[in-house]
Amino acid sequence: MDIRVAKTAGFCFGVARAVDRAYQCAEEDGKKYCTLGPIIHNAQVVSDLAEKGVGVIDSLDNLQDDVTVIIRTHGVPKSVYQELENRGIPYLDLTCPFVKKIHTLVSTHHAEGCQIIIIGDSRHPEVIGINGWCDNSAIIIENLEQAEALLPPEKKVCIVAQTTFNKNIYKKIIFFLKKTCQNTVIFDTICNATEERQAESQMLAGEVDVMVVLGGQNSSNTQKLYQICKGVCPEAYCAESIEALGDIKRFQNKRVGITAGASTPAVIIKEAINKMENQDKDFATLLEESLKAINTGDIVTGTVIEVGPTEVIVDLGVKQDGVIPASEISDDPSLTPEDIVKVGDEIQGYVVRVNDVEGKITLSKKRLDSFKTWDAIEAARENGDILEGKVDGVVNGGIIVTYKSFRVFVPASLANDRYLTDLNELVGKTVPFKVLEINKGRKRIVGNIKTVLMAQKQELEKAFWEAAEVGKKYTGIVKSLTSFGAFVDIGGVDGLVHISELSWARIKHPSDVVSVGDSIEVYIKDIAEDTKKISLGYKNPLENPWEIAKSKLNVGDVVSAKIVRMLPFGAFAEIMPTVDGLIHISQIANKRIGKPQDELSIGQEVDVKIVDIDWENKKIALSIRALLPVEEPVVEEAPAVEAEDAEPTSYTDEVVNTIGDAVEAPATEE
Repeated sequence: MDIRVAKTAGFCFGVARAVDRAYQCAEEDGKKYCTLGPIIHNAQVVSDLAEKGVGVIDSLDNLQDDVTVIIRTHGVPKSVYQELENRGIPYLDLTCPFVKKIHTLVSTHHAEGCQIIIIGDSRHPEVIGINGWCDNSAIIIENLEQAEALLPPEKKVCIVAQTTFNKNIYKKIIFFLKKTCQNTVIFDTICNATEERQAESQMLAGEVDVMVVLGGQNSSNTQKLYQICKGVCPEAYCAESIEALGDIKRFQNKRVGITAGASTPAVIIKEAINKMENQDKDFATLLEESLKAINTGDIVTGTVIEVGPTEVIVDLGVKQDGVIPASEISDDPSLTPEDIVKVGDEIQGYVVRVNDVEGKITLSKKRLDSFKTWDAIEAARENGDILEGKVDGVVNGGIIVTYKSFRVFVPASLANDRYLTDLNELVGKTVPFKVLEINKGRKRIVGNIKTVLMAQKQELEKAFWEAAEVGKKYTGIVKSLTSFGAFVDIGGVDGLVHISELSWARIKHPSDVVSVGDSIEVYIKDIAEDTKKISLGYKNPLENPWEIAKSKLNVGDVVSAKIVRMLPFGAFAEIMPTVDGLIHISQIANKRIGKPQDELSIGQEVDVKIVDIDWENKKIALSIRALLPVEEPVVEEAPAVEAEDAEPTSYTDEVVNTIGDAVEAPATEE
């Protein structure tokens, strides 16, 4: 048979906790215990506990003297606690913490005047217990039909659910109640473990030919699992044990799925697997194995049943729980137990100490991880495997790389494939390395990063040159900067982006544009075949300001410009970013000037007219004068003279003489 077992099959956290504690009680000398109702809905476990001295009573009226009462996982009504207190009966409360939470919710909201609605099986002891925390006044709904027949309460409604209720039916009921009950507060109290088990069982049932659900006939969650599986896999069976299935040879050559209710112990599941695999171990043998002794130094596997801020409780399948202190979960102090594990996870641990008095087995996951990590390091040394670690610091002569819980020393000469003036630039980076040598006694490890990087670079270079061609684009990493450009790693090969290629604007140094470590998009401009040198382009041709200007500027346009520099023969004005035009000195004013500074200043905004464009040589001629009004020359007329008195002279001479006379003539008195 192809046997597949659901990961979440078997005891949930609350049941495992209660059963383990009950077995511990059975081992105590001089004390008598009994459970108020079966500890769980599993006849074999109940019978085994009875043989060990922990019996069952149905009512406190049947209680014998000097017997401590164990309250089972399902919980009890508030009135039972009151009776125990009034009669002075000692008790051990093993109510599931998730059920306890429902008791608190119901009690609080009932006291506030809410009508309590419980979605669950009215005959189930958990539901009976919950109802006892609201004076047995709850409305109990088992299916959608009952919800539809319900007259909406006039007061505020508080809705809770049995922890093991069918999630799909619950959703349908809630959807309806939300529409009919106007003032509601809803608590989804179905246990996560129940929901996960139901979902996993449904998925598994769809993948197999035969589905076996193991659990008690009186177990509500077992029956719900069976209904879910039956709806997916026609050949589904529900049985308390493998024996109840009869002849299992009929499952030969079939895919068989196995799941189990929350009250089904692991030994029942193991017994079923053993029988299907033709092994001879019976329930008694398996149960005895589950009670086997665990010793310091053992490596054990268990299921997480509780996760707290200071410790993790693990079901080891024996009468004692395993406890992993928070400090023994991980090497990372920033992580809490909740970050690493959750209820239901399978976990391995190293047995640090067995304390029979307290009934605890102290485990360490961190120590076991350390053993496994050292084994991996030794294997890497033998096989030449590449490991990865984080550089945590620089020490005398090299760096320290942390690989899981171990520190690896890497000499400075082996820390990189090129010489580094400052090893601190590696701190915080994840690096590959090979194990060069180890000393098990001192737990000393020496690593080599250089060898790995060089081998990787050779592979990258080979792949690069096979595909490299002018115009091909790459995403590269800036490796270093010089005054003339930036060297960029484009896949095991470095290329140079010249400073003139870094920006369309004028820059003083490559650091004005990029920094070491930047990821940038480049393309190959040129490849020197003989020297294998690569010139890279970085500027986007589409962002060429002259190309942009070409699409926007024309001869005759009037534009605003800013004076950026001046020379004896004219001033340069910026029309667009990085696009300048020349205003020749003759075009600055409509009069003769000695130098551009006579009329203009750096940073001044002026309107200019484009008078000529040479796109090929990137030259633009501008004129301010072309926008100035044309001034007519002022000419004074000479006084009229008789023709015979006039001396022959030119028009110019007349004007000059007249002006000279006007300047030199003395003032006369009237």
